[in-house]
Amino acid sequence: MSTRRGYFTADEVRAAEAELFTRVPDGVPMRRAAHGLAGVVAAELRARTGGVAGRAVALLVGSGDNGGDALWAGSMLRRRGVAVTAVLLNPERAHAKGLAALRAAGGRVRDEVGAADLVIDGIVGISGRGPLRPRAAEIVAGLDVPIIAVDLPSGVDPDTGAVTGPAVRARVTVAFGAYKPVHALAAPWCGRIELVPIGLRLPDANLAALEPAGIGADWPVPGPTDDKYTQGVTGVCAGSATYPGAAVLCTGAAVAATSGMVRYAGTGAADVLARCPEVVAAPTIERTGRVQSWVFGPGAGTDDDARTRLNRILATEVPVVVDADGLTLLAADPSPLRTRTAPTVLTPHAGEFARLTGHEVGEDRVAAVRELAESWGVTVLLKGRATLVATPGGPTFVNEAGGSWAATAGAGDVLSGIIGALLAAGRDPAWSAAAAARVHSLAANLAAHADHPTAAPISADPLLNHLRPAIRTLRALTATGTA
Repeated sequence: MSTRRGYFTADEVRAAEAELFTRVPDGVPMRRAAHGLAGVVAAELRARTGGVAGRAVALLVGSGDNGGDALWAGSMLRRRGVAVTAVLLNPERAHAKGLAALRAAGGRVRDEVGAADLVIDGIVGISGRGPLRPRAAEIVAGLDVPIIAVDLPSGVDPDTGAVTGPAVRARVTVAFGAYKPVHALAAPWCGRIELVPIGLRLPDANLAALEPAGIGADWPVPGPTDDKYTQGVTGVCAGSATYPGAAVLCTGAAVAATSGMVRYAGTGAADVLARCPEVVAAPTIERTGRVQSWVFGPGAGTDDDARTRLNRILATEVPVVVDADGLTLLAADPSPLRTRTAPTVLTPHAGEFARLTGHEVGEDRVAAVRELAESWGVTVLLKGRATLVATPGGPTFVNEAGGSWAATAGAGDVLSGIIGALLAAGRDPAWSAAAAARVHSLAANLAAHADHPTAAPISADPLLNHLRPAIRTLRALTATGTA
């Protein structure tokens, strides 16, 4: 079982397609893609209407190969008794063989969609950039039935997931041969993703997601000879008189994430111990005792005392996670990072990223997070529904959360505590950040549903309470499971 799911850029996919064309007869890859697309459409028709024959499907057909895929799939659906109508957005450049196949099967070409149970978006493919053209935008805006996108929703950038104008919002996206960055970076526009293999030989992915089952298999748990020290001791310096809850959330997350030991240094010891009596508390960093990692920042303040504590922690030779107020301090003076040789993980949201770099994240979030990681020599976790983790010289990881339930005050404090605990257990910084993001998002989803099919908004405290159920869920997965 692969422990990663790769996402491949348009250029990488085109190169793999060119190699495939040297191995198979002309037209075979498109026929494979169309067959898979038709199968997904038929399954969706059955799920929605109870049958396939007698149903109606409309095709929105552009001038590229995606239009050809849609036309060939339409011809296959027509042979299964589906009434198929094609709207050609650029008739002179429609895929000739696909159009001939549709007409030979009894499909019709019209100027409008008409009545349809489903619509197939074959407007543009991975070579398309920018929003929908006016006519396509008008047609899409007038639809009131689900859309199945061919490879990606038209109008959404394949490599960045950016949406800069009118675009298709699909119920299902059928990806051909490989997942593309858009499928993770713009998941709300893609809907459910169905992958249809067409025989591509792909390189190692520069953008990847850790598979849930792999995270569960690699999550640190006690071995037969372990004790509380060998499993990792996490140091937490968080919270203040103004923000005592940050200390509770961050420390509680570190306690829940692994079975080692957590030491707390700060002014919130009473609140921390009331929630987590197993934590060992000390008033200062110097009196905390030996740790295998540090977490600094949530609610810690940005005054001179906080800066002194951050600098002392960064002067250690253990991995350090810097979040929240710690990022504000580093934005003003990043020099303490320059002499560090141990791993450092920064966990900014978009606003904190802008303070660190002096500019907004922009449309290309992957390039932005990679640039910060390389220029500062650190691991960077950029928060968002699609959380990104970049490390100098390594692949970038993405975690698509499946929702935004974790977008609540204090949730980031929980995330930094999880990362710190994984680092203390000896895990790689990039893996620690990516795996923590997965568990964090799963815990948020579990908390939002809380054994009820209808989700409700959550706060950080129930998210924290669902960390262990989330870890159990990942550890219980079989090789074919998902979470």
